[in-house]
Amino acid sequence: MAYLDLRAFLDDLGDDLLRVRAPLAPRFEVAAMLANLQGSGRAVLLENIAGHPGARVAGNLLCSRRLAARALGCEPAALIDTYLARSQSPLPPERAREVPVQEIVRRQPQDIGALLPLLTHYAQDAAPFLTCGVVLARDPVTGQRGMGIHRMMFKGGRRFGILLANPPLSLFLAHAETAGRPLEIAVALGVDPAVLIAAVVKTGPLAPDKMAIAGALRGAPVALAPALSVDLEVPAWAEIVLEGHILPGLLETEGPFGENTGYYFENLSPVVEVEVLTHRRDFIFPALVPWTADVDTLLSLAGGAELLGQLQGLVRGVVDLAITPGTSGFAAVIAVRDCAKPEVRRLIHLALSLERRLKTITVVDNDVDPRSPREVAWALATRFQPARDTVILRGTEAYVIDPSSAGDLASKIGFDATRGTGGGFDRIAFPPDAMARACAVAEAIAKEQT
Repeated sequence: MAYLDLRAFLDDLGDDLLRVRAPLAPRFEVAAMLANLQGSGRAVLLENIAGHPGARVAGNLLCSRRLAARALGCEPAALIDTYLARSQSPLPPERAREVPVQEIVRRQPQDIGALLPLLTHYAQDAAPFLTCGVVLARDPVTGQRGMGIHRMMFKGGRRFGILLANPPLSLFLAHAETAGRPLEIAVALGVDPAVLIAAVVKTGPLAPDKMAIAGALRGAPVALAPALSVDLEVPAWAEIVLEGHILPGLLETEGPFGENTGYYFENLSPVVEVEVLTHRRDFIFPALVPWTADVDTLLSLAGGAELLGQLQGLVRGVVDLAITPGTSGFAAVIAVRDCAKPEVRRLIHLALSLERRLKTITVVDNDVDPRSPREVAWALATRFQPARDTVILRGTEAYVIDPSSAGDLASKIGFDATRGTGGGFDRIAFPPDAMARACAVAEAIAKEQT
């Protein structure tokens, strides 16, 4: 099912949407409530935001595989396969017939913090931050469109700091600064989940436009409209759009901010100046609390699934890949079928080289669920010998938000927790007919109790 916008997705969730009507402050309380409700696996709509009458905040939109599967219109078990299949058939965006996001236009807004319920998340955060704005820009040299999710620190008035740790926007800014010009950007807030997922897909210069990937994921083209003050196109059905530019040659302290690593991080970062703010009349403000299951889901799809597809094309026997929850994409588990030890070692080298964020890889056999911490720990305890099965890469690139890295060089490690192609690893199991009988009785008991 293709969702036209965030509202259509929320309206379709039914029991998978929790509504919170108690008043909550955008400073700390909204984020704390969303974090508290993560365990439900349901999206949340907060309908009473202190200091912002009529504004609503939607969060926990991708806090479970079930919600991500609903966003793509598939079953949770088919989530990765669906993502990989659709992302190979990009669907270019189309020109919008309606532009709800431009219903209200505010030029050179004097205090964006008074207009939007900007959220402060963690106790030592220096200011409110935008955490799930889809930042759009064009390369001033090639004209290529780029988009990504970049944290933005509210500095007051109409200025934000922006962390550009990843390409292509960091490259676009470098090209603009070489020419002595600002880089025009637009920030779309409150897009449908498929656009949010596509925004964090890793692409190169020859890769498809991320908006075309978003169209493929949602099953319908994304409707775009010209921005009002910059030469860019914006999602017509977003809730809010900020239009402006990144000032050339200016860096200011940005942070500290509670990052997806679970630690505070600050940086010298570029500065954004907003020229125009547009929004729908009764806008819904989107929230994404760092270091929560929403981040795990995004990394699992846009990072893990992409890496899985690459590895399956390079190494025979790769079955599945799971990003380890809570690691900000620094750790993953790969499941393989009938892989000899030398192939597993080659796989470890490839995975750690292809994904610069990864620094820990564990490879298990396909009789182990890579998403089960208990089963992965069991494989490491019974199929892994440290001196024989450890791979260490030294002198690798450090990822910018990794608090353990010192300087520009880091290291990576891989663990081969497979049994290899030899015998002697018969896993204990119940007879199939006994387990089938137990499941049938358990199901009957559950029905009686409900």
